[in-house]
Amino acid sequence: MIVIKFGGTSVEDASAIRALCRIVQDRVGRHPLVVASACAGVTSALIAAAQAAGAGSAPEALAGIESLRSRHFAIADELLEASAGEAKNQIARQCDDLVHLLRSIAVIQEVTPRLLDQCAAYGEAWSSLIIAYALRERGVGAELVDARSVILTSDSFTKAEPQFDRIAAMAAERIAPLLVHAVVVTQGFVGATEKGVTTTLGRGGSDYSAAIFGAALGAEEIQIWTDVDGILTADPRFLPEARLLDEVTFNEAAELAYFGAKVLHPSTLLPAMKKNIPVRVLNSRRPEGTGTLILAHATKVPGTPVRSIAFKRGITVITVESTRMLMAYGFLARVFEVFAQQRKSVDVVATSEVAVSLTLDDNAGLEELTGALSVFSDVSVVQGKAVVSVVGEGMGRSIGMPGRVFQALGRAQVRVDLISHGGSEINITFVIAEEDIARAVGSLHEEFFGQEAAKKGPGA
Repeated sequence: MIVIKFGGTSVEDASAIRALCRIVQDRVGRHPLVVASACAGVTSALIAAAQAAGAGSAPEALAGIESLRSRHFAIADELLEASAGEAKNQIARQCDDLVHLLRSIAVIQEVTPRLLDQCAAYGEAWSSLIIAYALRERGVGAELVDARSVILTSDSFTKAEPQFDRIAAMAAERIAPLLVHAVVVTQGFVGATEKGVTTTLGRGGSDYSAAIFGAALGAEEIQIWTDVDGILTADPRFLPEARLLDEVTFNEAAELAYFGAKVLHPSTLLPAMKKNIPVRVLNSRRPEGTGTLILAHATKVPGTPVRSIAFKRGITVITVESTRMLMAYGFLARVFEVFAQQRKSVDVVATSEVAVSLTLDDNAGLEELTGALSVFSDVSVVQGKAVVSVVGEGMGRSIGMPGRVFQALGRAQVRVDLISHGGSEINITFVIAEEDIARAVGSLHEEFFGQEAAKKGPGA
């Protein structure tokens, strides 16, 4: 069997879902499990409605839900025939439940993480319902399964942790028997605690759900259908000449996802990696393409050690300097203890004798974090930065690679603020100003993927 996950743009309207149905029909013989995201923009709208209710603005929250109701009704009317009324009735009942929930939130004027998860989960419920009906009307035997009956998680609301052993048991019980004779449709992103309380896996978590389902069911392949052709040598929005990669390794894909490539959620690959299940990234708007295959080990020798260049914008650099003399014992331990207490993950670290600079991609709670650090150190904060990562399995074995990277940046007149190299053999990561992203990525891409680089051949 295979897992087929469709992202928000692949289910955004009736036309997209028609294409989805054709993709599924072509793969019926492989016993697919379809994992659906919410329609594009719906999760953000649901969160906005919950936050409006939490601020006491019930009219704004309810108006948002009525807009979502109308949008899904319109999709059902355009896509479905005999079952349109039944689908709309179910959506209407769920919208009514959500309205009651939002009114209650508006009364107490507080939206807790638990309530936020409950609201956010409706998007996947609506899209998967419509998909199941659409498949049935096209002659595909489709069974709709509530992901919350299988994806059992912790109660860390908004970022719940999957309970993999329990999930494997529930998948074997509730999904595997259905796959023998039907296409199973379920939701990404959502799960539930053992007590049945709705949770979510974090934004972008539908990819993670697909990998969790695939690992639990021993899938032969996990397909991630999105709106790009696969994994490219750079972000095509910044660099139209970026090239499609036929294959990358799990390690390369994980690094690219972590350092800003938007194709995959950073946690997606972990369950697949553990079970050595290939992951293929495909474009639902061009289903004839072969996409990018993600494997444990490369089967082809690339022409350059570098596979791709990724970046993250909106980075904050925090420099923490010891207020004591040189060689302050335990200083770094105290710094990282504060980051752990504040539940903050760090992308790049650079250290000196008495100071450490670190980067964050999330400024929530920044004042509290810097306050805790200021108890024992001097703290400075600089925003508006970007992290750029040059990724490739062959980089650690290639002599002169750092030199080529920084020569390319020098030609582009890009100033480097921080450098991280050596912690991983497959990336060189550095921090620059946000406004320098296009120049940096363009110069690096020309260095490693331009015509002259191609002439140098393997090991260049």
